[in-house]
Amino acid sequence: MSSLSGNAKIAGVIGWPVAHSLSPRLHGYWLQTLGIDGAYVPLPVAPENISDALRALPKLGFAGANVTVPHKEAALAAVDEVSEIANRIGAVNTLICKSDGTLYGDNTDAFGFIENLRAGAPSWRPDSGRALVLGAGGAARAVITALIDAGVTEISLSNRTLARADDVAQYIGGNVAVVPWEARDTAAEGVTLLVNTTTLGMTGKAPLEMDIRALADDAVVTDIVYAPLQTPLLASAHARGLTTVDGLGMLLHQARPGFEAWFGVRPEVTADLRRHVLESLG
Repeated sequence: MSSLSGNAKIAGVIGWPVAHSLSPRLHGYWLQTLGIDGAYVPLPVAPENISDALRALPKLGFAGANVTVPHKEAALAAVDEVSEIANRIGAVNTLICKSDGTLYGDNTDAFGFIENLRAGAPSWRPDSGRALVLGAGGAARAVITALIDAGVTEISLSNRTLARADDVAQYIGGNVAVVPWEARDTAAEGVTLLVNTTTLGMTGKAPLEMDIRALADDAVVTDIVYAPLQTPLLASAHARGLTTVDGLGMLLHQARPGFEAWFGVRPEVTADLRRHVLESLG
């Protein structure tokens, strides 16, 4: 909004660094289009100051905040109360300042992933077959948790460092089978959902080398990377005639629950919103 009243609700995003975050542009769009008296600001916080910064949020009158790298695990340890899904994922990305001055920690990444998948591939069904997830970071934990909750019964997980994949599978539980990185092409045999959660294929990073010929003919391929919007993985899947889902929607959808908690309105992800956010990517 161009002006704020003394009753304005304030939220923000905490990270280090945080200047690259698209969240202020995203939430700012909703605030303006919905005519809400509020603001969403970037909050650069160094790791050694994260605990103090989180404790200051309710005292400063913040409605809450998003938490991005490298603070998601630290936020999980610092909040007074944590949602079940944040506990299962092992990270907090959304903070809500409660009226009694305590902090509630949630994780909306699983919600964002599954909502983006359903919007981009409406024909996909959780019972359609096995899913293959690449990567073993926080995003992979969120994706696997979302797939389990959606009803996917078979999930293969492959990561460049095998031990990290083993740790994720053990932490999450469920029917998650770890596959060595060098066997990922073989593991793609008959897979109906391929998810890349690694940084491979991102602008400035090494490409993801993946042979997708063994995927099922009706497979869906999604990449959580959104810079570039169409990664080489998505381009090769599109060339094969497969349904592809880019990563921008996950960012947009994961923001919806936090915005509603802070500003009292459930926002929508629209084509205009996508265009607005994409403009900042060049």
